[in-house]
Amino acid sequence: MLYSASGSVLALPVFRRLFTAQVVALVGTGLLTVALGLLAYEIAASAAGAVLGTALAIKMAAYVCLAPIMSALTDRLPRKTVLVAADVVRAATALALPFVDQVWQVYVLIFVLQAASATFTPTFQAVISSVVRDENQYTRALTLSRLAYDLESLLSPLLAAALLTVISFHTLFLGTSLGFVLSAAMVMSTVLPKYAAPEQVAPFLQRATNGTRAFLANPALRGLLALNVVVASATALVVVNSVVYVRDLLGGSNTGVAIALGFYGAGSMAAALCIPRIVVFVSDRRLMLGGAGVACGGTAAAALVAATATGGAAGWVALGLVWSMMGVGTSVIGTLAGRVLRRESDEHTRTSIFTAQFALSHAAFLFTYPAAGWIGAQGGQVAAAMVLATLATLATLSAARLWSPAQISVVASA
Repeated sequence: MLYSASGSVLALPVFRRLFTAQVVALVGTGLLTVALGLLAYEIAASAAGAVLGTALAIKMAAYVCLAPIMSALTDRLPRKTVLVAADVVRAATALALPFVDQVWQVYVLIFVLQAASATFTPTFQAVISSVVRDENQYTRALTLSRLAYDLESLLSPLLAAALLTVISFHTLFLGTSLGFVLSAAMVMSTVLPKYAAPEQVAPFLQRATNGTRAFLANPALRGLLALNVVVASATALVVVNSVVYVRDLLGGSNTGVAIALGFYGAGSMAAALCIPRIVVFVSDRRLMLGGAGVACGGTAAAALVAATATGGAAGWVALGLVWSMMGVGTSVIGTLAGRVLRRESDEHTRTSIFTAQFALSHAAFLFTYPAAGWIGAQGGQVAAAMVLATLATLATLSAARLWSPAQISVVASA
């Protein structure tokens, strides 16, 4: 529910326009996910998982390395300028992707596009925190933002599936570019609060690492860091290897790839819609660890799907159930992460901690994306799923230990 005593967060005109900008950009990003997998398959055929895994590892490298750097470099620029410039770069890069025919070209363009995204997303989150002042409304804004990501996971693949019945997948990149253009237009037409640039007191390196150092000093956030590995393991299997599961193991079509990703999005959305009611009775920690267990189980079950895959209805039912299961587990962790971040920060540290979460949460993908692709290409999909399931299980156990009630009590009494 998006209402509180202070009213609906969507009643705030500035937030409503910014949220609309986020939604249209996410639709474009969803089309990009489907189109990029099909482009990799066109260039590399059965080795598509390896190509896509490397491309997504480059994406994660840009997120991890550039987010804190760009945050420090742009901290004196107007927020609107930063957001619009990042969208323009993303739109131009997406337009160039349909024309590539070499693997290295894909890698270069993905790096440029994701460098712009590493600039846009933390800045956008910082703007929202200054636009939505009321604490209850801000919490609901975070929830609404998460639901937007879930809807993108569900609806964008379905939209892509519909479009692929009448156009080639190359044209999907045009939709991606259009989403970023519309996002830039919405931001340009929005009157943002006057931005007060911080005084340049601390050295650049200190400003770039403040959030990470604060993040790693907190038991709850260290537990969240381990849970990010669970999300990365399950998500990598879905994003990197769905095209191989559908095209090679199930004998499906390009449209089937989009439908498989839609199963994952459906599970994610179902979990997000249930969480507001469940969290009243279950602590964030227990619920997130439970979600991690579901994600681990789904990742392990993916190995069974790969081992017994058939092209009939049974194979598709199994794939749909397992992909939905992984969507549920990762969504529980991702949705509640914002609550943990807000609770463990204050108005002075919130922006830097959110930036640190953006960078650190993507760091695990530097391993899981290429692992999913290369192990799948060299050792088969059963081996890839089992490696990722083992990693997710170890991360879940680590999170339970790092974020234990005993650890929290020690910090509270310090």
